Amino acid sequence: MKIKSVFVCQQCGYESPSWYGKCPQCGTWNSLVETVKESGKAPASARTAARQAKPVKLSEVRHIEKSRIKSGFVEFDRVMGGGIVPGSVTLLAGDPGIGKSTMLLHVIARTGGLYVSGEESAEQVKLRAKRLGISGDNISILAETLAEAIAEAIHQPGAGDRGILVVDSVQTLNSEELEGMAGSVGQLRRSTEILVAVAKTTGIPVVIIGHVTKEGAIAGPKVLEHMVDTVLYLEGERYANARILRTLKNRYGAVDEVGLFEMGDGGLKEIENPSEIFLQDRVTDVPGSVVTVVLEGTRPLLIEIQALAVPSPLAVPRRVGSGVDYNRLQVICAIIQKRLGLPISSSDIYVNVSGGIRISEPAADLAIALSIISSYQNRPAPRKAAAFGEIGLLGEVRRTSQEKRRITEARRLGYATLIHSQSAPTLRSALSYLRKGEPSEKAPAGRR
Repeated sequence: MKIKSVFVCQQCGYESPSWYGKCPQCGTWNSLVETVKESGKAPASARTAARQAKPVKLSEVRHIEKSRIKSGFVEFDRVMGGGIVPGSVTLLAGDPGIGKSTMLLHVIARTGGLYVSGEESAEQVKLRAKRLGISGDNISILAETLAEAIAEAIHQPGAGDRGILVVDSVQTLNSEELEGMAGSVGQLRRSTEILVAVAKTTGIPVVIIGHVTKEGAIAGPKVLEHMVDTVLYLEGERYANARILRTLKNRYGAVDEVGLFEMGDGGLKEIENPSEIFLQDRVTDVPGSVVTVVLEGTRPLLIEIQALAVPSPLAVPRRVGSGVDYNRLQVICAIIQKRLGLPISSSDIYVNVSGGIRISEPAADLAIALSIISSYQNRPAPRKAAAFGEIGLLGEVRRTSQEKRRITEARRLGYATLIHSQSAPTLRSALSYLRKGEPSEKAPAGRR
């Protein structure tokens, strides 16, 4: 069977032997992608086997349960659904420098296997492993970018006989069947197809590292996410310590679990009690600080929200949010001004989520609003108070999901004063929890 490549428009399906910047048929720019195309008929044996294929009942299908491979990280195994499934393909994405390679180097040091580096030489990987305290006795290193060569190397004795196959990263791979440069859509897709075939035929789990675009999406075609079994995303502020491992897709487990890690000099470490980590440096009795309870997957976490409201010298005051959605911050400021009558439209508002965590759920609305009001009125919140709840446009505080879990976690850490939809049905009633005193902000009362 003869194999050749053609350029196919991803919008209308137009095929061309050469690349065009604009599709001649539908007029779409940059839509032609190099694709492998097989010419000629399949062998007679393959056509005969296809005609002899018969459907069977699902109850009659034999299934041999294979034990999952434990990574040695409880948080990583939780996100994977209990461990790494043999023969599975996992895509790990994240911002540059967030710790993707560091995490997988820790994992493969405990499981063993083959580490394929397309971005670094074997010597550079050795230096990084030495810095992390990894001896690497059960790790084989291969500096290669050709997908076919990686597929051949995995069958060699001593390489990938046990453990996992880590590819760092998919953007550096290329296939000799295509002419496009590494990182192009066609090369990404074809290289991933080869790695998927390796995993399914050998039973060796493959973990691929992928980059993200400026918009935060995983680089490469969307079909790349459909080809793999699990898609993980490692996020967090690059210059902060906290890291969150999320699951965007998992064929062998739930997608609502997260893993929490801390980046240190010795690499990534699991966070056993994340709430205490995020609150350990909190300064109490200072206006603008309110603790909230958010859900990361199914786990409740206590996070500090900090706000600063100062008179603005600008005609259009600033609204700056770090770790919170900017549009949601604008809505909360509008609700405060309209429903409470506070003239914050002439003040610059700065909101920050401590610990480098990004909050997306609306349960943090009440804490954000109270922190802004606390800073504006110079009224601190109680030391052991936590607030959570969604704020409606009418100023009401709405119930959130998993309230019992949030309350249990807050009380476990000693937060007896809980401000939510049951104790404060409106934003105005929630203001009664702010203390009347006006301590000096120049001398904080002390840490938590």
